[in-house]
Amino acid sequence: MRKALIVSGGWIGHVPDEFAAVFTAELGSLEFEVTNSQDLSTYDDAEALLAYDLIVPNWTMGEMSPQRTANLSRAVKKGVGVAGVHGGMGDSMRGNLIFEWMVGGHFLDHPYIGDYEVQLTDRTSEITEGIDSSFPYRSEQYYVMTDPSVEVLAETLYQWDSQEIVMPVCWTKTWGGGRVFYSSLGHAPSEFTDFPNALTMAMRGMQWAARAA
Repeated sequence: MRKALIVSGGWIGHVPDEFAAVFTAELGSLEFEVTNSQDLSTYDDAEALLAYDLIVPNWTMGEMSPQRTANLSRAVKKGVGVAGVHGGMGDSMRGNLIFEWMVGGHFLDHPYIGDYEVQLTDRTSEITEGIDSSFPYRSEQYYVMTDPSVEVLAETLYQWDSQEIVMPVCWTKTWGGGRVFYSSLGHAPSEFTDFPNALTMAMRGMQWAARAA
């Protein structure tokens, strides 16, 4: 059985405990053994992190020490997958350049909140296969910076300040020997019910990121 670690905390507006419950149940149904932590000290034991197949950062904002950052980075480079959604990973550890580089991008703002369209850019990926080429969404529309090395799976047209900008929504990348998945969708757990494509991509992304059993 594959093992997953979910590390939850940070800004309570993103209800980390509720998201942890959703991810725990979904990963459990996919035959993961899930460990939950509400303390960044979980990253202190560098060798223990290597026992996991998947780590799910679920911690909006916050600060992480250089040693904890190095331990997490090392685990991923050695093959542990890392995956997350919205602010829990994309707006986590602001200003921590190694963490942001590992994730492949970082939240800047969400000047628009409301209805928008998500367009898939790669329907051949196991993460997006069978999902509609475009689907409606209603939430914060994240404006993000991204690493040019990421493989974008979905995007949205950001219309703001007299500009139209194609903005990545969901991507994958590698970090050393580890796989990384991120989706900006998922401000509230209810969005996964209202827009099931978002949950499908998130859970497929977590499965993809986890190394083979």
